[in-house]
Amino acid sequence: MGFLRRLFGGGDESRPAPGEASDDAASEAAGDLDETARDRELLLDEARRLDSDLIQRQMRYADRAWTPPAQGGDRRAEDHDAEGGR
Repeated sequence: MGFLRRLFGGGDESRPAPGEASDDAASEAAGDLDETARDRELLLDEARRLDSDLIQRQMRYADRAWTPPAQGGDRRAEDHDAEGGR
């Protein structure tokens, strides 16, 4: 919830005074830590998955991949001819 509040800029009036501690602030801080830990874990898993010489090479040359030209056209057998066919 803290992420959404920061993103949309709401909830400033519900914050406690700087000297006050609240249970909501403690749970929000714990939620932020959980979110940060989850993000780190996701990034680490992604790095492990991509840590292969073969995958690195495939990603490096992906923009140079050759694809065969399209065959046929956009007409289909069910289409009626505009020039007097069916």
